[in-house]
Amino acid sequence: MAAARSIASLSLSFGLVSIPVKLYSATESAGTVKFNMLTKDGSRVKQQYVSEKDPGVVVPRTEMVKGYEFEKDRFVLFSPEELKALEESSDPGVEILSFIPTNSVDPLFYDKAYLLAPDKRGAKPYALLAGAMRQSGRCALAKWKWKAKQHVVQIRATDEGLVLQQLLYAAEVRSLKDLDIEKVDVSQAELQLALQLIDQIAADSYDPTQYVDEEKKRVLAAIDEKIAGKQVVAATHEAAADTGQVIDLMEALRASLQKKPATSAKGPAKAAAVEAEPAKERKSAKRALAAVPAAEAAPAPAKARARK
Repeated sequence: MAAARSIASLSLSFGLVSIPVKLYSATESAGTVKFNMLTKDGSRVKQQYVSEKDPGVVVPRTEMVKGYEFEKDRFVLFSPEELKALEESSDPGVEILSFIPTNSVDPLFYDKAYLLAPDKRGAKPYALLAGAMRQSGRCALAKWKWKAKQHVVQIRATDEGLVLQQLLYAAEVRSLKDLDIEKVDVSQAELQLALQLIDQIAADSYDPTQYVDEEKKRVLAAIDEKIAGKQVVAATHEAAADTGQVIDLMEALRASLQKKPATSAKGPAKAAAVEAEPAKERKSAKRALAAVPAAEAAPAPAKARARK
C-alpha cells in the first residue's frame, strides 16, 4: 500500500476549541481485476454517445447538457453555471454537534472512512479530545461540507487516534423491517446447541491479516499464465447447496459441533494468514500487459506478476 498522503487540511471544532487536523483516506482501493474492451486485433475501443432520436448521429460532449426528468420523457435543463450554483461549497470546518454512545450508530449507516491526524499546533487538543472520548465511551456527531456535498459524520477515538466516518442519511438505508421476515420460534435445546457452536469457533477479535481475496489471487494467477503464453484453464467449483432442502436443525447443529474446525480461530493471527505477493513484483505485469496486444500475448519473463 502506498504511503499515506494528506488530502485536506480541516479544523475540528470542539466547543470553543479549534483543532487543526489533516485528512487522510482510510482505505486504498485495490479493486477488482479490470479488463479493457478491445477489438480482436488488440486495439482499444472508445465509448460514444448517440442521439436516441437519431441513432446514427454521434453527439460530442460540447453539445451535451444535463437535465432532470421530472415526468416521463420530460426534462428541465440546467446550464453548467446553474449546476455550479447548486453545489455546496467545501468548508474546512467540521463542527461537532453532539456526543453519543460509541456503539449507538448502526454500521449500516457507515459510508467512506477517513483518518484524522493533528496538524501544526494541534497535537495537544487532538490528544485531549481523543482521550476524553475514549474515557467517556462516546463518539462525536458533526456536519462537514466536502466535495459539493454536506455530510453527517461520526468521529470516533481508537487507541491510535481519530477516525472520521461519513454516515448515510436515513433515506439512503433500507430496513430489515421492510422485508417481512417470518417470525418463528426456536426451542431452548436448539438455542443451547447453537450457543455451543458459537463458543467452539469464537475469537476474541477481528484480525484482517488472516483473510485475503482468494478469488482475486486465482484471477491474477490466470493472467500470469496468459502472459507466459499459456491458455486459461477454467477452475472447477463445488456445486451450490440446495437451499430449498428441509433440514433437521438439531442434527445440523450437533454435526457442526462434531466437525473439527480447519484452523483454530483463537490461535496466532498469522497461522491462518496467506502470504500476499510482494507489491513490487505485481507492478511489473501491468507494464508487460500494456506492451503486448491481448490476442497475441508473447511469453513474458517469469518474474512479471499481475498487479492488484
